[in-house]
Amino acid sequence: MFALVDCNNFYASCERVFRPDLNGKPIVVLSNNDGCVIARSDEAKALGIPMGAPAFQFESTFKQHHIQVFSSNYALYGDMSARVMQLLREASPEIEIYSIDEAFVLFNDMPKDFDFNAYGKQLRQRILKSTGIPVSIGFAPTKTLAKLANRISKKFAKTTGNVYAIDTAEKRQKALKWLPIEDVWGIGHRHSKRLKHIGVHKAFDFTNLNDAWVKKEMAIVGLRLKHELLGRSSLGLELPQKKQSIATTRSFDFMMSEYEQVLERVSTFAFSCSEKLRAQRSNCNAIMVFVHTNEHRKDLPQYSRNIVVPLPIPSNSGFDLVKYAGKGLSMIFKEGFQYKKAGVVVMDITPQHIEQTNLFEQKDERHPLLMSTVDQLNKRLGKHKVRLAAQAPGRTWRMKQERLSPNYTTCLSDIINIQLD
Repeated sequence: MFALVDCNNFYASCERVFRPDLNGKPIVVLSNNDGCVIARSDEAKALGIPMGAPAFQFESTFKQHHIQVFSSNYALYGDMSARVMQLLREASPEIEIYSIDEAFVLFNDMPKDFDFNAYGKQLRQRILKSTGIPVSIGFAPTKTLAKLANRISKKFAKTTGNVYAIDTAEKRQKALKWLPIEDVWGIGHRHSKRLKHIGVHKAFDFTNLNDAWVKKEMAIVGLRLKHELLGRSSLGLELPQKKQSIATTRSFDFMMSEYEQVLERVSTFAFSCSEKLRAQRSNCNAIMVFVHTNEHRKDLPQYSRNIVVPLPIPSNSGFDLVKYAGKGLSMIFKEGFQYKKAGVVVMDITPQHIEQTNLFEQKDERHPLLMSTVDQLNKRLGKHKVRLAAQAPGRTWRMKQERLSPNYTTCLSDIINIQLD
């Protein structure tokens, strides 16, 4: 039996854990640089705040309806997510983290008469008590049906208590007859439009299609989806994969025209990529650097360029990546432009323990120990405390976060103090 556990209005819920005075009040969370709405509480949805709404266009609406607005606090959200996922691992070691607020959990060898609804409510209460985060849980024999069960648990929360199990054929058929075809997990807009054209409006209609037609029109993926809806598991848990490319890209807080300014930013981004490579015990064999101007400033000359620089030997050394990122920047940088964004992408990633040597280039054996020491110091003292000379001392890139809440769980200075009489 699969369970899909989904945190309700996750970003808003994280803010409410430490601000209980906001329970029942409308909340929105903004994207990077406070650009647009990326999360809404149910109360904000009821007021008609659309997803993706530009914040500057809705300022008057926020004030009119007393909507609490927060900048994205990813340190807080990531830590709260880790706490929820750890509780799920304690429930079952077989877990696939699907997103920051969502996970599939597999329960094997359960008795036939096991009450998943009762167990789900106990698990939900445990997560709520331990973290303060409300969740919805859907149980079903396949991942696709678990998605559907979770949807029902949310849609009919008053009846289900945010927990629903599709554990009989009758429940499965009823759920499939209720679900519109465009809302089936894995059915995109193009396929749903085609299916409606032939009279398939509900998920149940889709399960009655001929296997040969489904395979011909929707390939093996569509056939697997049909089998999943029929209760035959075709999709297992996916194990986490190491990233095949790693990027650090940022918009500048002001436009830059000097080479040295852009070089400092690119060097910082390259060093950040090296940290990420070491964290997953990988090397890269190539590095891409890009720069571009502000496309919204039509009054200024525009320029955009990228370049891929191959490394002579695989590396995750900050020294090497900064060196070759700088080499790439020197080849694409042009004077006379106002640059607004730059980025570094490390590519052709290979395991750290597998290295192809080069007859003409030798690895500096001092780098691994030095980089390990730097990582440990930064972990203990704080991010970016130890850096290369190419990085401006004391300079850190900051997003526009005018409404940022404290890092209640990840920063000692932000921990809530409680005074007891």
